[in-house]
Amino acid sequence: MARRCQITGKSVMAGNNVSHALNRTRRRFLPNVQDTSIYSVTLGRWVKVRASAAGLRTVEHKGGLDEFLTGTAKTKLDEKLRPVKAEIEKKRAEAA
Repeated sequence: MARRCQITGKSVMAGNNVSHALNRTRRRFLPNVQDTSIYSVTLGRWVKVRASAAGLRTVEHKGGLDEFLTGTAKTKLDEKLRPVKAEIEKKRAEAA
């Protein structure tokens, strides 16, 4: 399973540990990615997401999963979230 946030796209980065003597050894910076569920008000169900802590804050800042998905371009979304966005837009169109 890849360590990639489905919301922000954050993934593993590489860098160096630098000692006091300036010896450098390679290391990996791992994102804080969690398997979680976010509630969609429009769909009335929970949507499973693999998101970083920063991604969850982003969704909350935008006003919830529905607002985040509808306000983000389809090309910028993770492939697993694109069908959810289409489902939300279809449900909203039916309600209007």
